[in-house]
Amino acid sequence: MEGFGGPTMGSTYSIKYVRHAGMPESAQVRSEVEGILGEVDRQLSTYRNDSDIERFNALPANSCQKMPASVLELVRVGEQLSVQSEGSYDLTVEPLMNLWGFGPQGREEKVPGAAALAEVMSRVGHQHLRINGDQLCKDAAVEVDFNSIAAGYAVDTIAARLDAMGIQDYLAEVTGELKAKGRKLDGSPWRIALEEPRDDQQVAERIINVDGYGVSTSGDYRNYFLQDGRRYSHTFDARTGAPVLHSLASVTVIHPSALMADGLSTLLLILGPERAWDYAEKHEIGAFFVIRADTGFVIRTSHAFEQLSGKKLTENNTKAGVVVQAKVAYDATKG
Repeated sequence: MEGFGGPTMGSTYSIKYVRHAGMPESAQVRSEVEGILGEVDRQLSTYRNDSDIERFNALPANSCQKMPASVLELVRVGEQLSVQSEGSYDLTVEPLMNLWGFGPQGREEKVPGAAALAEVMSRVGHQHLRINGDQLCKDAAVEVDFNSIAAGYAVDTIAARLDAMGIQDYLAEVTGELKAKGRKLDGSPWRIALEEPRDDQQVAERIINVDGYGVSTSGDYRNYFLQDGRRYSHTFDARTGAPVLHSLASVTVIHPSALMADGLSTLLLILGPERAWDYAEKHEIGAFFVIRADTGFVIRTSHAFEQLSGKKLTENNTKAGVVVQAKVAYDATKG
């Protein structure tokens, strides 16, 4: 078994794979992976002024900029998810993140005034974006934030590169988003533990076997502030411009695409327990919901999740190789 990892996107990445005769050396595999991560950072990071998306974000209304094909692809994915969520999910929430103190330019975590919120909301909405050939254009001073799909995109890109290099048994993880394929060296499956949303420690709530799927968890329990007894998380509903206040604490999605698992876990978290359940059932999404209740947490799983995850396993009867944590903000200033 080969493995390596390191810092990326304000968090970490980890690659584990089974190496057979004729496969590239570990140093070459690492070089390929870190090249992909570097390119993703140069294109999508909102924490470096020279990234492709931050140069676009700095432009005024009625501007266009030539963009890499990957950026345009992610904009299209974001539009699809926004339409399907009736506008609750949106890639243009960065000004809202900053206003509430969660974004790269956020200064203080507090509830903003009505006038400030209204001004920012005039610059939020995928309808202000337009793709014209190889250019991304905007008719308002919108700012795009790929935090909800960048890591999943990176995982899919890394997985495709590993496949191309002849590596068929691997687990690729970037900031908690992951994809696993094949089996470990001893022939056992890749096991993934889904984390119970507790602030004080990590507790494995359920363990699943994964082969050929991406897994993503989004939660509201790691990045939030309290004001006047109310909890405000970094998860925003773009229709209201405010953090969600419902009882859904975390969502894990299993999907063939890590990119879609990443985006869908955020989308479902925004929708809340009832709307998210209906959405997952309608679109046959494998989803694992953790809902706050008076007595603790309640677990609910979609029919597609049960079909994909197979036999229910617990922390008491098996060990998992990776604990899936809720995604963190794409913050290159963090350790």
